[in-house]
Amino acid sequence: MKVWIPHQDGQALLGELPPEVTVEVAEDVSRLPSETSGVRFWVPPFLSGGDATALLRELPDLAVVQLLSAGADAWAGRVPSGVTLCDARGVHDPSTAEWVVAAILSQLRAFPALARAQARREWAYGEVAPTDQLAGKRVLIVGAGSIGTAVRDRLAPFEVSFTLVARTARPEQGVHGVGELPGLLPEADVVVLLVPLTEQTWGLVDESFLAAMRDGALLVNAARGPVARTEALVAELRTGRISAALDVTDPEPLPADHELWTMPNVLLTPHVAGSVRGLLPRAYRLVAEQVRRFAAGEPLINTVVDGY
Repeated sequence: MKVWIPHQDGQALLGELPPEVTVEVAEDVSRLPSETSGVRFWVPPFLSGGDATALLRELPDLAVVQLLSAGADAWAGRVPSGVTLCDARGVHDPSTAEWVVAAILSQLRAFPALARAQARREWAYGEVAPTDQLAGKRVLIVGAGSIGTAVRDRLAPFEVSFTLVARTARPEQGVHGVGELPGLLPEADVVVLLVPLTEQTWGLVDESFLAAMRDGALLVNAARGPVARTEALVAELRTGRISAALDVTDPEPLPADHELWTMPNVLLTPHVAGSVRGLLPRAYRLVAEQVRRFAAGEPLINTVVDGY
């Protein structure tokens, strides 16, 4: 059984595999390591799409696509019938949750303004103090999956209260349904987006969503850029009524002349929440488990159904 992975280091990180498994490194879909026939299990490059998904047509024996990303939006609906698509649920929980906490604290404690003042060599106490604080805030987490749970757990020591929202309500777990958002948004000081990008979540953050947010609220997008309608978001941010911390944008990468770059109430990072040094060991532990399951004829985990 031939397995393609995207990292040289991945071979060592996979550990011991069944003897019938042959692992080859396909770092670049334009330079393949061998003939495409016989590839049964493929791990595409991290955050890949476009050219990578086109390769699906060239892999006649493919049975499994194991993504290294938590989101499967670039792949869902493009994988041929009979091929199982799996995401990396759980792999990015620590890193993305860390980014969310860091982004919230940075915005509330005015770190972007302080960094700009540092670049000007200005002692900006009078400009920014007193800052806002996280303690006592009401946090609305839209996307109550494994990353949403990780965010909640890391924010819990900061003396905040939580409301979690998922695609469907889970009353026994205290999780609200997405249809309840209009009534929940006006009560939230911080709104964190962690939903996958699907037909249902595309443009979820529109004019009415933003208008429902309370004055002074912070919107944090660690999901996908198109979850928010960019024109509507920019228009609301122009008013200064709310602020935002964005790890993802639409379009992405963001053009150099885009207004979001220079808005004083926006913290912008280039889709780095999951890109940490600990990513590969966690990712290849999952890949190794999946390869062993597949080789043994056992059910795979993290299978993607309806984009989730």
